[in-house]
Amino acid sequence: MFGLRGTVAIASDASRRLLQSVSFHGVGARCLNIRAGMEIPDNKPLKFALQYVHGIGRARAAQILSELNMSNKLAMDLTRREVVALDDVLSKYVIGRDLAGLVDRDIKRMKDIQCYRGIRHVDNLPCRGQRTSTNARTRKGSQRVDVAASKKLKK
Repeated sequence: MFGLRGTVAIASDASRRLLQSVSFHGVGARCLNIRAGMEIPDNKPLKFALQYVHGIGRARAAQILSELNMSNKLAMDLTRREVVALDDVLSKYVIGRDLAGLVDRDIKRMKDIQCYRGIRHVDNLPCRGQRTSTNARTRKGSQRVDVAASKKLKK
């Protein structure tokens, strides 16, 4: 009675360990956890791996590396001390979920006070002065016209 459950637990533990040790060709998504909920890929140079965090672009990644006086090595080659220093530098910036929440609050505020940009957000139109007569398909969406409806209009 008791031996069957123990066997299942041992088998599941062994299979979990086996899956951790097996490497699949071309599939490997190991990530380095730098802050709460923020992960960067291991197999990329640090300058490019930092850009996977929302709010860090090319210029900010280069600025962070220059602040740390760190060479552009692979993210998996970082020591524990370098990861802690990187975390300290990243804590100075608003990035990740905090930045996304801040942007959402700003857009909601613009919608509430009904300023021009808020109205454009409500209408799902471009907010930054782009033309809309010929372009802006990304914001406006594709406006398909039914073939049967267009033939009725011509008659």
